[in-house]
Amino acid sequence: MAIAAPPSTPTFSASFRPTRIHSPPSFTRFPSIFSHINKPHPAPARRLTLSARLNSSVSPDNGDLQGELFHGFSPQRRGRGSPVFVTMPVDSVDPLNGQVRRRKTMSQSFKALVAAGVEGVVMEVWWGIVERDQPGLYNWRGYLAIVELAKRCGLKVRAVLAFHQCGTGSGDPHWIPLPLWVLDEINKDPDLAYSDRFGRRNTEYISLGCDSLPVLQGRSPLQAYADFMRNFRDTFKHFIGVIIIGIQIGMGPAGELRYPSCPTQKLTSAWRTRELGEFQCYDKYMLASLNARAREIGMPEWGNGGPIGASNLMQNPEETKFFRSDNGSWNTSYGTFFLEWYSGMLLLHGERLCREAEAIFWGTKANTSAKVAGLHWHYLTQSHPSELTAGYYNTSTRDGYLPIARMLARYGFSLCCPCFDLQDLDEKQMNPVSSPEGFLRQLLSAARVCDIPVEGEPSAASLDDKSFQQVVKMSKYYSYGLEKPSFSFNFVRMDKNTFELHNWVRFTRFVRQMSDVNIFRAKLDVDAMADSRRFSTSVSDVAKFGMASAYC
Repeated sequence: MAIAAPPSTPTFSASFRPTRIHSPPSFTRFPSIFSHINKPHPAPARRLTLSARLNSSVSPDNGDLQGELFHGFSPQRRGRGSPVFVTMPVDSVDPLNGQVRRRKTMSQSFKALVAAGVEGVVMEVWWGIVERDQPGLYNWRGYLAIVELAKRCGLKVRAVLAFHQCGTGSGDPHWIPLPLWVLDEINKDPDLAYSDRFGRRNTEYISLGCDSLPVLQGRSPLQAYADFMRNFRDTFKHFIGVIIIGIQIGMGPAGELRYPSCPTQKLTSAWRTRELGEFQCYDKYMLASLNARAREIGMPEWGNGGPIGASNLMQNPEETKFFRSDNGSWNTSYGTFFLEWYSGMLLLHGERLCREAEAIFWGTKANTSAKVAGLHWHYLTQSHPSELTAGYYNTSTRDGYLPIARMLARYGFSLCCPCFDLQDLDEKQMNPVSSPEGFLRQLLSAARVCDIPVEGEPSAASLDDKSFQQVVKMSKYYSYGLEKPSFSFNFVRMDKNTFELHNWVRFTRFVRQMSDVNIFRAKLDVDAMADSRRFSTSVSDVAKFGMASAYC
C-alpha cells in the first residue's frame, strides 16, 4: 500500500511533458530460428557503460528539481564518480497478464529516485511472463510501459533478461515460473531439469546439458534464448543505447552463471548452515557428456556420475572424502578430471550465451553483462566446496574466476557480482571459514586484470551506514589506480523500507558519496556526523519525495 503524500508534496505536472513514443505492438509473433548467426563481423570494441554522473554540490532541496526533470536528466548526475541504479520490485509486472502494477506509485518512486540523484533502475524482464503461453508469442506491454515511464522521469534502465524461475512455488507472492510450454516439455522429459545424486530435480533453469539439442518443440534452449533476445532488441530498438543502456544476460539460477547446487531460496541462509551443495550432473544429458569425456581420456569408469564421498547438503567438508583438506579426492587426478569437465561445461554455456548476445546486440551501444554468484562461506578452506558444486573450480591452488573474466572480456561484457556490503569480521563470528571480502577481492582482481567494467550488488537490501561504507570501500578496491575505472552499483531492491525517513536519508547520502569522484576517492574513515552535515538532506525533502513513494 502506498503511503499518502503530505499536503506539501509538490506538483510535477509542469515538469513532465508527455512525449509520444512510437512503440512496436505489445504482442509480436516471432518465427522460430533454427540456426545461429554466422555473419562475420569485426572484433568487438570495448563497450563502455554510458552514464551521467552526480554532482554532489547540488542538493535536492535547491529548487532545481523541476528544471532537471523537464530536461530529462539531473544536474546532480554530471560528476565522474560511480553511478547508482536501483532494482525494481519483483512484482512490478503482473505475471498473468503482463501489465504494470501500481503505475502511479511507480511514477512517484521514479521521481523520488531522480531527486536522490540515482542514475537509473534495473528492470528484470522475465521469460516466464513475456513468452508465458506459447513459444514465439511475446508480450512486452508491461516492460514497454516501464521504459517509457523511466524516460519521462529522466532515468536510465538496465534490463536483466531473466531466463530462470523466481520464487518457490504457487504460494509464493513473487512466484514466476518458467514459461508454461517449457514446463510442459519438462514434464514430458524430466531430464531437461538439473538433478543431483538423489534424483532431486531443480526446475529453476533448464539443464545446460541440453543447450544445443532441439528439446523445446524443435528449438534448442540456446535458440529459444536467442529468439527472446532478438525480439527484445527489435521491440525496444528505439530505447536501446539511449534509455536502456545495459542488458544483463541471465545464465543460470537467479540469473547467475552457476549450477543450482543449492536451491536459490536457501542461498540467503546457506552461509549460516555452511551447506556444501550438490553436484548437478545426474540428468541424462549431463551424464552423456561426462561419459563421453571419460571415454575420450580412456577412463570410462569415471563417467558414471559425480564424485563419491562428496557429502550431503549440510556437512563438515573435513568429514568428507572428496572435500577434506588432507588427501581429499578433489586434489587427485580423478578430482581434477571431474572438476575441469564440470566447470568447463558451465564456462561453455556462458560462452555460447555471450556469443549469441554479442551477435544480437552488436551496434546497439548498450553495455552487456553477466552475473557471478557470491558463494563465500567456504572460502578459507582448501577445497572451497560450495564454489566447486556451483561450477566454480576455485580452490586454494587454482583461480576459478579468471577464466570467467577472460571469457567476458572476449565478448565485451561487464561483470556483475554481489557481496559488496559484507565484512569478514561480521561473517566470521558465525562462520570462521567464510570470507566475503576475500572472495570479492579475488573476483575484482580478475576483472582488473581483464580490464572489464564491474557492476556491484549487495547481498541483501541493507540500508545501514556500515553496509554502505563497505560498498564504498570495496568499490575503491576495484577502482584504485585505474585511469578510467568503470564501476557502478545496483542497489537490490526498491521496496517500502527504502523510502522510510531514516533509510532514505542514508540512501541519498550514499548515492552522493558514490557519485562524487572526490568523495569517492577520499579516505573512508570519515566521521558519520561530519558526512551527514556535508550531504544534508532536509526532512521536508524526504517527506516530499520519499514517504509518498513507498511500495506495498
